[in-house]
Amino acid sequence: MRALLDTHVLLWWVVDAPRLSQRARHLLSNPGSEVYFSAASSWELAIKFALGRLTLPVPPRSFVPKILREQSIRPLDVTHAHALAVAELPPQHRDPFDRLLVAQARLEKLAVVSGDPIFREYGSKVIW
Repeated sequence: MRALLDTHVLLWWVVDAPRLSQRARHLLSNPGSEVYFSAASSWELAIKFALGRLTLPVPPRSFVPKILREQSIRPLDVTHAHALAVAELPPQHRDPFDRLLVAQARLEKLAVVSGDPIFREYGSKVIW
């Protein structure tokens, strides 16, 4: 399975939060899964950390690469094609991070791992 993690999924996985679904846990623990984490989500984490709305054990610059390496999660850069594809999405909501994840998932043919129901409204394949 090829899948793109929503920001909260990475955070919940790291702390083994009970809110993380069993399907998401199975995907993340399966060595055959191709799991990606977007640079857009890293940007979201960095903003929330800088604003004091997110507590991490170390700054995001250290936290994200360490977790991706330890968990064998692949980084997904944001390309011009990803950014421009956002213009083709219906106006389901305004969250720029979620909209970019939808665009990336569509272009890269990835399911989205998220507890947020908004992704289904875009017609994305959602794992939860």
